[in-house]
Amino acid sequence: MDFQLKTLSLAQAATEKADALIVLSASSDDGATSPIATLLAQARETDDLPAKAGKLLQLYRPAGVAASRVVLVSVGDGSPASVRTAVSAGVQAVKPGNPKRVVIVFAQSVDASALRQAMFAAADATYVYTTTKPKAEARTVRQLVLGVPEAATLDAAFRESSATVAGIEFAKEWGNRPANHCTPTLLAEAANALTELPRIRCEVLGPKEVAKLGMDSFAAVAQGSAEPLRFIVLRYQGAGKDDAPVVLVGKGITFDTGGVSLKPAAEMDEMKFDMCGAASVLGVFRALAECKPAINVVGLIPSCENMNDGAALKPGDVVTSMSGQTIEVLNTDAEGRLILCDALSYAKRFEPAVVIDIATLTGACVVALGGVRSGLFSTDDTLAAALETAGEQSQDRCWRLPLDEDYAEGLKSNFADVANIAGRAGGAITAAKFLQRFAGDFPWAHLDIAGTAWKSGAAKGSTGRPVGLLMAYLMNRAAPAGVAPAAPAAPRKRKVR
Repeated sequence: MDFQLKTLSLAQAATEKADALIVLSASSDDGATSPIATLLAQARETDDLPAKAGKLLQLYRPAGVAASRVVLVSVGDGSPASVRTAVSAGVQAVKPGNPKRVVIVFAQSVDASALRQAMFAAADATYVYTTTKPKAEARTVRQLVLGVPEAATLDAAFRESSATVAGIEFAKEWGNRPANHCTPTLLAEAANALTELPRIRCEVLGPKEVAKLGMDSFAAVAQGSAEPLRFIVLRYQGAGKDDAPVVLVGKGITFDTGGVSLKPAAEMDEMKFDMCGAASVLGVFRALAECKPAINVVGLIPSCENMNDGAALKPGDVVTSMSGQTIEVLNTDAEGRLILCDALSYAKRFEPAVVIDIATLTGACVVALGGVRSGLFSTDDTLAAALETAGEQSQDRCWRLPLDEDYAEGLKSNFADVANIAGRAGGAITAAKFLQRFAGDFPWAHLDIAGTAWKSGAAKGSTGRPVGLLMAYLMNRAAPAGVAPAAPAAPRKRKVR
C-alpha cells in the first residue's frame, strides 16, 4: 500500500478520483462552501451524522463529488484517539467494495498526532497476513491518500509515521507466522536480511558461541528442541561511535509448549506469538532504517523453542546464568525469563544508555491490564516517564507497576541463588523482579506485552505492539531538547510492504 500526503481542501477533495472518499469531520466545521461541506452541514442538521467519534454516514455517488463512494465520519473532539476510532470505522465501511485508491480528507485543521493516528488506523484496518495464505487474499487498498489543509507542515510526521507503519507490519507478519515458518533459524535470517537496509548490521550466534559465552540458562530452555537456538545481535548506527546505545532485548520463543510443565492444549496454537517481543525489535529496526534518526540502537534477540524430549529441562533443575547466578527452575513454562536474563547480561558489554526488554512474559499481566495497556516496570523514573509519554503519543499505551523489594521474597530458593517463579500473587511483578537481578548495571525497563502483542478469537493475529511506543521513544530521544525530530531526505510518497 502506498501512503501519500497531499494538500486538499474539501472543495479539492470533491474532485479527487478515488474508489472511496472518507471525510473526517469534527462537530464544529469551518463553514466552507463546497459540495462536501454542504453534505456535512445537511447531515449534521438532520442528525444523520452524530458527533460521537466513529459514527458515520455512507453515500453513493453524491452530486458534485468525483468519488463513487463517500463516507462522512465524525471525529468527535478531534483528539488522536478519536481520529483513530473514526478512521478505523471509515476504512472498515469501505472495505467490502474492495477499493484500490482511498482518499481520507480532514474537514478541519490537523496536527501531527492526529495524522499519525489516522495512518496507524488505516494501515491496521487494511492489513492482511499473506505469508501462508493465497496471494488472492492480499490487501486490496493499493494507495491511501491523506488530504490535509497544509501538507508541508506535516511532512516530518508523515515520514516518521510511514516508517513506523512499515515496522509495525513487519512485526505483525513475523508474529503471525506459524512456528514451522518462524523457527529461530528463520528469525535470524529475517534479521540478517535487514542489513540490506541503511545503517544496519547483524551478527548471529549459534549453540557453540552461546555455550562459550556461558549462557547456560538460555541454552537450557533450547535443549528439548530439535531446532537449534539463535542469539541475534542487530545494530543501528545513526549517531557517533562514542554515543551510548539504547539496547532493546526481545523475547524470541518461536513456540512455547511449556516444556515439561506442559500448557493446556486449548489455544496452544497461540504460543507461536511468544516471539512477539523479538518481532517488535525487528520491526523497530525496519522502521529505523527508513527514519534514520541520530541515535544508536542495539537489538538483542535470544531465540529458541520450548519443547519436550528426553533432554528437556525439568522442574527442579538448577542452571547457571551468564552472570554466574544459579537458578532453580521450578516451572519450565516460566522460560522467557531464563533466556532474557542471559541477554540482559550480554547487554552490559555495549555500555548502554538504557536497556529495555520486551516480552510476552506472564499471563498475570493479562489478568492485571487486559489487552489495553502493556505492563511497564523500571528501575529508573526518567526512563519510565519517557516510555509512558511515548505510549500516549503513539496510543500504544503502557502502565507502570511496582518493583518493591518485598515482591522478591517468593523467589528465594534453598538450592540456588534464585528460583524462576514465585507464587501466583503478583506474578507479573515477581517475573520483573527476577529480571531486575540481571539489570543492575544500567537504567532498565521491562515491557510485559502478554496482553497486547496479539488478539484472540475472530480477530486472532499479531498487533505489532509495542513498535509504535518504542519508535516514539527513540525518536523523542534522538531529537534535541525542544526540537521535533528532523525528517530524512526522501520523497514524500512512501510504500509500505
